[in-house]
Amino acid sequence: MQTPAERRTKEKRQRLPDAARVQRPATTLLSIRDLTVGVGILLATLVAYWPALRGGPVWDDEFHITAPQLRSLRGLWRIWFDLGATHQYYPLLHSAFWIEHRVWGDLVLAYHLANVVEHALAAWLVMRIVRRLGLPGGWLAALIFALHPVCVEAVAWISEQKSTLSSVFYLASALIYLNFDQTRRRSQYWWAFALFVLALLSKTVTAVLPAVLLVIFWWRRGRLDWRRDVQPLLPWFVVGAGAGLFTAWVEKTYAGAEGATYALTVGQRVLLAGRIICFYACKLLWPANLIFTYPRWQPDTATWWHYLYPLAVAGVGFGLWRLARRHRGPLAGFLVFCGTLFPVLGFLNVYPFRYSYVADHFQYLAALGIIVPVAGVLADWTQRSFPAKPARRTVLMVVPAVLAGLTWRQSGMYRDSETLYRATLARNPQSWMAHDNLGVVLLHRPGHLPEAVAEFQAALRINPEHAESHSNLGTALSEMPDRLPEAIAEYQTALRLEPNLAEAHNYLGMALMRTPGRLQEAMSEFQTALEIQPAYAAAHNNLGRALALTPNGLPQAIAEYQTAAQLQPDDAEVHNNLGAAFMQTAGKMEEAIAEFRAALRLNPELAKAHNNLGRALSSSPDRMPEAIAEYQAALRIQPDYAEAHNNLGIAFAQTGRLDDAVAEFQAALGARPDYVHARVNLGNALAQIPGRRQEALAQFELALQAQPDLKNVRELIKALRAAK
Repeated sequence: MQTPAERRTKEKRQRLPDAARVQRPATTLLSIRDLTVGVGILLATLVAYWPALRGGPVWDDEFHITAPQLRSLRGLWRIWFDLGATHQYYPLLHSAFWIEHRVWGDLVLAYHLANVVEHALAAWLVMRIVRRLGLPGGWLAALIFALHPVCVEAVAWISEQKSTLSSVFYLASALIYLNFDQTRRRSQYWWAFALFVLALLSKTVTAVLPAVLLVIFWWRRGRLDWRRDVQPLLPWFVVGAGAGLFTAWVEKTYAGAEGATYALTVGQRVLLAGRIICFYACKLLWPANLIFTYPRWQPDTATWWHYLYPLAVAGVGFGLWRLARRHRGPLAGFLVFCGTLFPVLGFLNVYPFRYSYVADHFQYLAALGIIVPVAGVLADWTQRSFPAKPARRTVLMVVPAVLAGLTWRQSGMYRDSETLYRATLARNPQSWMAHDNLGVVLLHRPGHLPEAVAEFQAALRINPEHAESHSNLGTALSEMPDRLPEAIAEYQTALRLEPNLAEAHNYLGMALMRTPGRLQEAMSEFQTALEIQPAYAAAHNNLGRALALTPNGLPQAIAEYQTAAQLQPDDAEVHNNLGAAFMQTAGKMEEAIAEFRAALRLNPELAKAHNNLGRALSSSPDRMPEAIAEYQAALRIQPDYAEAHNNLGIAFAQTGRLDDAVAEFQAALGARPDYVHARVNLGNALAQIPGRRQEALAQFELALQAQPDLKNVRELIKALRAAK
């Protein structure tokens, strides 16, 4: 039985505001228990994300795994000081990618592991912050955050290392600043500020941190003191606002976040903000049907039910404000949740809004505004309902276990690009972006060209104004016999919609190169692509190919190939083309051999580089065995390579192996029956073998039927007949 005094004490404690009832703040020193919990969080996260760890890169990961032209020290300088050098201007993030590539190269597993480790570290920091604030359920909040499926997009997608990395800096800064709030040590203040700047340089959504800290101080003390709470954070607000505005400018100027796609009225943006907040809260509390790309809403100020979303947000906010007289915690969590979402509520334009106004990774940090209070409520409820500690922990583990299962299933969607896009289309068939990207995947897969065309056409039925889909459809059509004119028309449509689409200019140039009499037009397209994007290696390479076909254009072609090789030094095709140009230049045979060897170091399976290296080596009689070995290597890779069979036949003929030469010329004709040069060579080889002159005559006559202007063949026929 409780005494009257004990009952009065309990009732008084229950009437106290939230912050007055919290536990004593935990020590900031690391303990064995902290480290053990951290290891447990990491292991649980690794298990939950195992399906994604075995996966490959998806969508724009290639823009974040450091590009070849940025892998040098000069490239690192460009990451920081050359706007446009990277997909987004997050220099610390891309410096991290730069370092990672130096350590493990293109090993995709390592990039996935880096994301998972950073996510687990962020979750561990959440636990430390919750304990620092004296709230219950710190380890539970950390596990929920680590294992919640809404975080899968940010963790399983390599490009979103910006979310995990910036969150580590963000949370570490918050933890140190909370210590500073108690100790007022200047060193802690500056450490926290430095970490905040690092977070901004990784992803500027972290600019909301000073506002979040003020919400925490209001929650703890019931009011804000200007000198103690606000004034120290004023520089943070200035730096954060500057970083946010700069990122908005970069999104508009370099990413293209402007135009009709982003044109919304103030009223539409308010409606959109309300719906976004409701959407994220629902997905957090009931994580069902999570999609890589959600349907893109059309906020309509003339539709009454669209107003229900902002009214619901306002209603919840008002109710929590009234509740704050007794319990400030729920309102504080609500403010943190909504405030952290502010950069992606639709008031500022961000590039992904062209696909959808919502994305799971947008609420990666904001989710903590709900997760931490919910974890505290669960921990408090179980403590009252289950006095025994083992039973209490068993009950609490149900939530993380369920979330871990959902995360396992969701992360499996990120196994590869095709799986991701097919899963997206299963839940959002109107995602033109998924149709288009699936088409790109199928386009590069042998035997799937018709499916790729169908996907691009599906994307254009949904969004006929998407220039990239027209360009991609053109690329697919250009691979089909007799559909080159349709491909050219698609490229031209793409350029009518988006005249500055450098890729479409480049691909149109490639199609025009294959059209008789249109070489000059092709060169003009390549040059336009380079005016738009001077560092476009593929356009430099293609312009070099076109110049090599013009009279006296070889020196300029070599210059273009060399520029392409500087921009993309790991492109074997570029080195092969440069070698071919050197091979046609007097006195440059050794340079040609060096380029072919460079191409083969990069891609040992590039059959045409083996063939070209054989041609270069065969210019020296002493190196004929090496040349023969290269031709044979080309044919092991590509058995139906007619030119390699023909060149190998020539090499055999020059070394006296006439029977072998005949076999190779016949193989060349088997692969390409209209190969007149191989037929003439076959006739020459047969003519040198006793008793086979009649066969030689037959081959020469067939060559003349195919190409009547071969005067030397007519002379060979006369000579053979005279010899009878």
